[in-house]
Amino acid sequence: MTDIQCSEVRPGLLVEWTLDAAAAVETATNLPEDSRPPSYAQETHVRTVRSVRENGLFMPTWLGTAFDMPGGVDLLVLQDALRSWTLRHETLRSGFRRVGDELRRFTLDADAVSLRREVVGDFPDAEGLAQHLQHRFDAETYALSWPNFIYAAVVRDDCTTVYMAFDHSNVDSYSMQRIPAEIHELCMVGGAEDRAVEETPIGSYVDFCEVERTDADQIDATHEVVARWRGFIGRCDGKLPNFPVDLGLDPSGELPTQQLLHEMIVGADDAAAFETSCRPFGGSMVGILAATSLVVHKIGGVPVYRTVVPFHTRAKPEWRGSVGWYVGGAPIEIPVAQAPGFRSVLETVRTELRANRPLARIPNARVLRLLGSDFHKTSPDMYSFVSFVDARGIHGSERWAELKAYGLLRVSYGDKVCAWFNRLHEGLYFACRYPDTDIARKNMRLYVEQMRQIIVSVARNGLDAPF
Repeated sequence: MTDIQCSEVRPGLLVEWTLDAAAAVETATNLPEDSRPPSYAQETHVRTVRSVRENGLFMPTWLGTAFDMPGGVDLLVLQDALRSWTLRHETLRSGFRRVGDELRRFTLDADAVSLRREVVGDFPDAEGLAQHLQHRFDAETYALSWPNFIYAAVVRDDCTTVYMAFDHSNVDSYSMQRIPAEIHELCMVGGAEDRAVEETPIGSYVDFCEVERTDADQIDATHEVVARWRGFIGRCDGKLPNFPVDLGLDPSGELPTQQLLHEMIVGADDAAAFETSCRPFGGSMVGILAATSLVVHKIGGVPVYRTVVPFHTRAKPEWRGSVGWYVGGAPIEIPVAQAPGFRSVLETVRTELRANRPLARIPNARVLRLLGSDFHKTSPDMYSFVSFVDARGIHGSERWAELKAYGLLRVSYGDKVCAWFNRLHEGLYFACRYPDTDIARKNMRLYVEQMRQIIVSVARNGLDAPF
């Protein structure tokens, strides 16, 4: 996971595909309302981007992927593959109209979806190409416009690099991780008459939005989940928590720009040994949260580490291969000031996750709305978080290094720290975006180095090794 500038952009002939906007918008204008509502995440996202825009700030919020297709690529075959893949995922042909203060959905029929191809031209300079791609992705994926996705290919004699970018309202990072293998398979099918892709039923994120929202709207302010969130937020002074180290923020200043930090924390052997040590308590995710608790206490002095942990909400099999924003968050609180060691913190994290993970099933935005004046939103980012994903089981992940496959993250503005730990075949990879201040840069570097020390120590010396 990285930004476009660090994704091994190489010169070549740039080709772009967008949803044929003129035809799509004309068709969408005359479409009746789709009764399926936006998810709470989608609604909150669009409202937040609009609020930031009304305050004079353009804030791109796209996610994407980049990956190589070795050898020569038939652009017609690639285009057919991209269209076929798009048609699998209904959310990509669904958008919103603003009616008063509400968002109303519309959805194109599949036969109205056509991709418009444009040969942009040769880019001999990698830096210039990266800047152009970022500019185009910013323009074509904006949350307040529709369509809001774009595909591109950089064509060379030996390979073609495919880029796909989407506004966050339609995708999450897991959605991105499945794409490289799926596009490769669709291109293989398109280039061979005697091959057929095996289609498993894929659920619609638009359907999920309706189901999730219907369930969420059945709870009220007296619900146990709301009460537990109220207590957590009360202990956070009425706000959702930021990363508990000094980030050099000016409380009265403008929303800061952000910086990206990314690197391999440890190699495959240490990652495996760390997982083995932590497995009795729940595995690497528990271990990373436990290590984070100790590190932020050492750096920032907080006696209790409070955070919101992201969990996927792909509860049914048909949603596991679906593109959408299937993420909820659960609050946890880890007292570390008097913790005797890593093992005891692991036990606390395990207990907290077991008790609180069910809270992620109710959309955070619904709960916060029910809290009323007990919650004060202070930032476009809801909260800081530390996420862990073991990506090794994702189809095709064993070829990501060979294919130069990346998850792309647009780093723009924000006052929170968003951190991702990804277990890859090559090791444990870390990426985060954080406020671009000297103090934050120093403390986030310190966080990474101390996390590495704990992970290596546990991997090589066990849970009771001194830190």
